[in-house]
Formats: sequence, structure tokens, C-alpha cells
Amino acid sequence: MDPEPESTEPRRGDRFADLTGRGVTAGTRGVLAAGRATGRGLSSTFLFARRAARAEGAGDTGLSRLIELHAVSAAGDAAVTISLAGTIFFANPGGARGPVLLFLGLTMLPFAVVAPLLGPFLDRFSHGRRWAIGFTLAFRALMCLLMADAVASKSLALYPTALGTLIASKAYGVARAATVPRLLPEDQTLVKANSRIGLAGIVGAAVSAPLAALAASFGGQWSLRYGFVVFAGATILAVLLPAQADATAGEKRVGKREKFRLPATIVFALRCNVGLRMLSGFLTFFMAFVLTKNPFSSWHHSTEILLALVIGAAGLGNTVGIGLSSVLKRMNPAIVIVVGLLADAVVAVCAALFYGLLASIALGLTIGVAQAMGKLALDATIQRDVPENFRTSAFSRSETVLQLSWVLGGLLGVALPTSHPVLGLMLLAVLIVSWTVFVLLGRIRESRSPDLPVASDATREA
Repeated sequence: MDPEPESTEPRRGDRFADLTGRGVTAGTRGVLAAGRATGRGLSSTFLFARRAARAEGAGDTGLSRLIELHAVSAAGDAAVTISLAGTIFFANPGGARGPVLLFLGLTMLPFAVVAPLLGPFLDRFSHGRRWAIGFTLAFRALMCLLMADAVASKSLALYPTALGTLIASKAYGVARAATVPRLLPEDQTLVKANSRIGLAGIVGAAVSAPLAALAASFGGQWSLRYGFVVFAGATILAVLLPAQADATAGEKRVGKREKFRLPATIVFALRCNVGLRMLSGFLTFFMAFVLTKNPFSSWHHSTEILLALVIGAAGLGNTVGIGLSSVLKRMNPAIVIVVGLLADAVVAVCAALFYGLLASIALGLTIGVAQAMGKLALDATIQRDVPENFRTSAFSRSETVLQLSWVLGGLLGVALPTSHPVLGLMLLAVLIVSWTVFVLLGRIRESRSPDLPVASDATREA
């Protein structure tokens, strides 16, 4: 009996045979195996992040959806930042001061719109907060397309579209922050909820940045087109937020819209954060100039590493601060802000007295931690003490004041001579110590006043 002819069809193990009919090589099998392992790793990471977002009742109230939305929004912001990094901002961080001053001015322009106009406008959409958030994301998607065309054609339209993206980004931030109390689970504090949203943003940006950088390697317009896709997806997620995001049941409201005054608790928290933001702006620009033009001894040929160590320490501190806020069970926002301000003052004095690499890294790390935790505590105080129909306006005001403080700190850092870094740090230390004393003495004076309003439910955020 003749043997059965061998089938010409590829065997099950050779399903990935190439077009010539030969089996897959060992190298190709390795690449495919690595791809499958990477896919499994990403899938496991996604499932872990999703479970973390839904923890402690966040999945039941819909807060987890807002957390996921912010991760996608931050991913789109990372794409825009990477695309514009070499075109508008910091093309030469240690060079001429003119472009840096232009950048500082541009960062303030969005707040000239957000604070007096968009804040009150968004407050009137308290029953349509999902659509308000979705509009800011859709607008950013459109701006990404227009910016991509401007980058490709080297058109001046890049500047107004970039400004429009910044304005929409700030409007999204205040609208999102004002929505958090509506989705807050009973088992979570406002500080913890805000910190988890912040962590989601860091993760989203970290995952998106390599993809955006890969797209940008083919041209800045491609990372912007990638950003368009990301923001389009975020728009859909915003519309799919739970209906509770638009509900106002049980919220404190006022019948007639009158001139709003920030409560004393928020004024105090905002004053503390002003000092924290000024330090951050100063560190970013002053140290960038100093370390570029007058680096530490034996680091003359490694200025990029120096910048990464000092400025990167502030970024690491920001992440650490957000992480600490998310794991600590009880935090009093007022205490968190005061401790952060005092820590910054002490480390600023030490950096001036013991100027060097380690002192500069410690300064950056402390500033990052204090700024992150102080901002989360400020947001929680606004969410707790401001009535719903003024909440977005309050966030707009606070964001404007904080950004102005950051710009003032940056201007101070740009104006000071880089040839005497110790003198600049001493001036900074005197400034932050004086501001700390002013804020704390003002708080003591106000606490003795019988008209000082007392914050309700203060222990819930503790």
C-alpha cells in the first residue's frame, strides 16, 4: 500500500510560515513570543489599574470612570507637550531669556480667560457637567488637528491653536475638579480621591509619552495626530460618565447668584499654596540657568545630567506626594498644607547655607512633594466648603492665583544673576520664610476673630 502523500498545507505549529513557504525562524518566533508576553503584561497592567480605580467604592459611584477619563486626558496632554517641546517651549533652556519670558507670558494667557469667563460659565452647566467636560476634550482634539497642519506647513497658526489647547486644558481641569464631590464614595476622602485621579494622570502620561515620542520621530505633526485620536476617545468617555456627575441632589446651593467670597479656610489654603508654587517656578527657571551656565565643579560637561537630577527630583517629589496622599487614611488638609510650607522654608534655608548637588536635589524633592500634597489639600478644601453653583468659579480663581504665583517665581528665577547662585538661594530663603511667617500670623489673627467661619466636616478629609 502506497504511503499517503504528505500534505502541502502548513502544519499547526507552522501557522506563521512566511510567504516563501519556509517555517518561521527562531528569531521570528522569539519576536512573536516577546510580543505575546508584552501583550499579556499590558493586559495584566490594565486589569490591575482598573481594579485599583474601582477600589473602595469608586466603581459603584462612578468615580472610577472619572479616574480613567483623566488618565486618557493626560495621555493626550503628553502627546501635545512632546510635539511642542522643541518648537515653542524651551528650545534652548539655558540660552537667551527672551523666549523663556515669552513662555511665562503665554502660560498666563489661558487664565485670563478661564478665571473671569469660563469659570462662571461652567458653573451654569451644573446639570450638564458631562457635556462641559466632553466639550473641552473635543475642542482639544480639534486643536490637535489644526496644530498638526500648522506644524507640517510651519504656519503661524501654531501659536493660536496651542493657546486654544491650553485654555481648553485649564477649563477641563476646573470642570473635572468640580465634579469629584458628586462621585465621591462614602469610604473615601476628597484628598484621596483627588490623589488617585492625579496618579491616574501620571500613569496615563507615562504610558503615552513613549508612543507620542515614537510618532514625533516621524514629525511633530504625527504626535499631534496621535493626540487627536486620544482626545477623541476621551470625549466619548466623558459623555459616558455616570448620570450622577450631572446630579445636584443634596448639594448646598444658594437661591440668588450673588457676588461670591472665598471662605477663610480656602483663603488660608490658597495663601500657603502661593508660597509652594513660587518655589516651584523659581526652582524650574533659576536652576535651569544656573546649572547650564555655572554647573557644579567636575560637572561642566554633564549639564544635562545635572538638570535631570535637580529638576527631575521635583518631578519625582510630585509623584511621591500624590502617592502618599492616596495611601494615607486620614489627613487634615490644613495641617498638610502648613507642614508642606514649613518643610519648604527649612529646606530652602539649608540649600542656601549648604549649596551643592545634594542640597539642590533635596530642595527639588521637597518642593515637589509639598506642592503636590498642598494642591490636593487645597482642592479638597474647595470641594468641601464651596457651594455647588460657585465651585467651578472658585477653582478657576485658585488656579489663576497659583499659576500667577508660579510665573512670579519663574520671573524671579530668570531675573536673578546666575553668577552668584548662593545669593539667589539666600534671597529665595528669605522670601519663603517671610511669606510663611506672614501666612501663619494671619491665620492666628483670623482664628481669634469671632466672625471666622468654621469648616464643617473637617475630619472627613483628615
